Amino acid sequence: MNEGRTVFAQLMDWLPKYQFEKCVRRYNGNRRVRTLTCYEQFLVMAFAQLTYRESLRDIDTCMRTLGHRLYHAGIRGPMPRSTLADANEKRPWTIFADFAQVLIREATDLYAGESFAAELKQAAYALDSTTIDLCLSLFPWAKFRKRKAAVKLHTLLNLHGSIPALVIITSGKVHDVNILDELPIEAGPFYIMDRAYRDLKRLYRIHGNGAFFVTRTKNNFRFQRRYSNPVKKRLGIRFDQTITLKGFYSHRGYPDTLRRVGYTDPTTGKKLVFLANNFSEPALTIALLYKSRWQIELFFKWIKQHLRIKAFYGTSENAVKTQVWIAISVYVLVAIIRKRLRLHHSLYTILQILSISLFEKTPILQAFTQYQRQIKDSQPLKQLYLQGFLTGQ
Repeated sequence: MNEGRTVFAQLMDWLPKYQFEKCVRRYNGNRRVRTLTCYEQFLVMAFAQLTYRESLRDIDTCMRTLGHRLYHAGIRGPMPRSTLADANEKRPWTIFADFAQVLIREATDLYAGESFAAELKQAAYALDSTTIDLCLSLFPWAKFRKRKAAVKLHTLLNLHGSIPALVIITSGKVHDVNILDELPIEAGPFYIMDRAYRDLKRLYRIHGNGAFFVTRTKNNFRFQRRYSNPVKKRLGIRFDQTITLKGFYSHRGYPDTLRRVGYTDPTTGKKLVFLANNFSEPALTIALLYKSRWQIELFFKWIKQHLRIKAFYGTSENAVKTQVWIAISVYVLVAIIRKRLRLHHSLYTILQILSISLFEKTPILQAFTQYQRQIKDSQPLKQLYLQGFLTGQ
């Protein structure tokens, strides 16, 4: 069925095009468009992400080199880089943000059964942000400090599968804790945050919506102990307390009881103290939930290394947000394909294979099975070479 079609075309077949067109119609994205539709814009930007293009000139050169093969990938042909620049500048970035949410919902359903460090039936989210430095003279709208510009990616990461459930892009000046006001709180899940988000009034809003949170305490944290639960110190739990807050403003911000858990990391020996509003899960689960928050740090590191979100193809706010949302869409699409095709490769390996085989005319699954076959075939050779080296043959 896929004979004669490029890997890129087969990859894009997994996109729900009807949903994409709905997002385009919602914002009149194709109004007065003649040469580059929103869907073609998405394909070109996805091509740039998958092949690690660094600039508009780089994209233009590579696309002209591919020539007629672009048509079989769904792109009518090479276009001037000014056309792509204008599209990124003027087409509403919300088109690609809405479409990314469509892909995120699909990926969330696929990875719902994935496990992580803390075994939980309900959803668990890690909330954090990463800063992308920019040049102030080129990005004046993203002023961060006196001589520096930056944007922040505030991300709510679903720990079941490391899928971003929500991404909010702001200038570097926006403090992390303000994102809690824009967060749609679901009833039931855990929200894991570091100390930057420890605002008692906002945490009480999470508690009031029937959700749970886990965060760390600050050094000046004042409280009154009500009750201490028995703990298993061999597991690293130092204490498990039920507390209330001291101080007029603290108690007014969070008038209910809280759970305070002390934990010693067995690998580093570091002593940590957590604050939570869940009293039913074991104390060790609370500690492991916070430890699982490290997944969002790995997610930020991964997308900065393997997606084009540090060097931008345009300088306007709309162009930056368009590029970031398409990069997130590509990340989620690869995660969907990994699950749909039942691949055991890491996302990094999948991206590397795609980057060198996008315009080969081979079934997409065969591209990955060939890689796996080569890995297996090369192992006996290495063993024989090592054996000969040790025996002197």
